[in-house]
Amino acid sequence: MSQAGPKLPSTPSQTVGPYLSIGLPWEDGPTVVEEGTEGAVWIRGVVTDGEGAPVPDALIETWQADPNGRFDHPDDPRGAVPGFRGFGRCPTNDDGEFGILTLLPGAVPEQAPHINVSVFARGLLNRLVTRIYFPDFADANAADPVLNSVPEERRHTLVARKTEDGYRFDVRLQGEGETVFFDV
Repeated sequence: MSQAGPKLPSTPSQTVGPYLSIGLPWEDGPTVVEEGTEGAVWIRGVVTDGEGAPVPDALIETWQADPNGRFDHPDDPRGAVPGFRGFGRCPTNDDGEFGILTLLPGAVPEQAPHINVSVFARGLLNRLVTRIYFPDFADANAADPVLNSVPEERRHTLVARKTEDGYRFDVRLQGEGETVFFDV
């Protein structure tokens, strides 16, 4: 007959945060293109939790095609616009705000112009994945299979709003008005 050993505490769960500011950001992170690039726009927003409070220690990561619908990646042999890396990374500030300077993406085959977004934050075991669509491309948005897979009453959470110097895209992690996230 074996005897049970002492009851040990469970291992604490692991989350993505709160140490994002130590290892993930880098100097060029929020600038997908250099300031002063013709056609550059800011995408700004706030990450909020289920209560609507800002999340001051989140990180937004973006990946997108260039204005011609091409990627700066070996899997896209067409190549992107020179100097356009298509990737951005921005931590939120104390008010949960982030900003990415980029160019509007072009359409990729059978999809409307969009930016892929990953959200990292405290309390998340895995990143959350969403997309930013733009109101300027209403016809393409109407035909986009990914956007159309989202219930119509929730699609607005994926469409940025036009601002004076670009677009606003807020991320609500849960609760009323929660941003649509994709299971990838």
